[in-house]
Amino acid sequence: MASTASVQGSVRRRRQRTPMTQREKANLRKGLLFITPWIIGVAAFNVFPLIYSIVISLTRYSGLNTPKWLGLQNYTRLFTDPIAGKSAYNTLFYLVFAVPIGLVIALALALAMNRKVREVAIYRTALYLPSLVPAFAFSFIFIVLMNPGYGMVDMILGWFGVPSQNWLGDPTGAKAVIIALAQFGAGATALIFLAGLNNIPETLYDAAKVDGAGVFRRFFSITLPLLSPVMLFNGINAVNAGLAIFTPAYIITGGGPDNGTLFYLYYLYKNAFSYAQLGYASAMAVVLFIVGVFLAWVIWILSRRFVHYSVEA
Repeated sequence: MASTASVQGSVRRRRQRTPMTQREKANLRKGLLFITPWIIGVAAFNVFPLIYSIVISLTRYSGLNTPKWLGLQNYTRLFTDPIAGKSAYNTLFYLVFAVPIGLVIALALALAMNRKVREVAIYRTALYLPSLVPAFAFSFIFIVLMNPGYGMVDMILGWFGVPSQNWLGDPTGAKAVIIALAQFGAGATALIFLAGLNNIPETLYDAAKVDGAGVFRRFFSITLPLLSPVMLFNGINAVNAGLAIFTPAYIITGGGPDNGTLFYLYYLYKNAFSYAQLGYASAMAVVLFIVGVFLAWVIWILSRRFVHYSVEA
């Protein structure tokens, strides 16, 4: 056994050291040529801004004057800034509630879209259409819906004897409104779930039915495990989108009341474009980037326990 393993290891090493043929080199050059526009785009719009932000984060810079070197003072200020701490808490609050609720709603919509009915194409279109409406348009709609004087939400609740509520006048209520608004974009995530559902073999469900498995048993034993890679993908995307929550708070509440909806990215925006503190804002952006990468890494590590990439798993 040991000799066989050593032989296989030497063969593998020889294969790794095999030089590329002329044909392979030509194919590599052609491939690099085809992806050159993508490489230039990534370098110009991703790599360079990231490096520039790191450099500017170490300076005091208003965008007009010459940057003044500060070292790590912006980062020290960030971790002692109570408003930055409040904005981080607001963003974490949003992530904890909006992400799982959004994934559950998107999965429910995908299951509804996957029903074998004649009008399924119409239902899929109706469920997906709200996700095409821009967030700023929905934000203006929610301002009217949540108005305590003439809003439709309070009008409907009044039919059941619930008194009028100033939803946007309370920090927790305002965050709840923004979380609810986010769920109208669940249709796009539902389409990705739907693609995953269509890839699950029907024979598995047929075999489970023969064994007497009910609807819930089939869902938790077949659907969820085989849909776990899609859930991982949607989960990482949802976390990234949650960290970048901005538009509803900017339009609906302006970060209020009492900084209750002052999310991290909104505070970054205010420092950069309202207070002309681009160095401090760049430090916030660098920290946000690190946190996003860290959370994606944590989710990826934890996914090894519950993500199944094949039927055999």
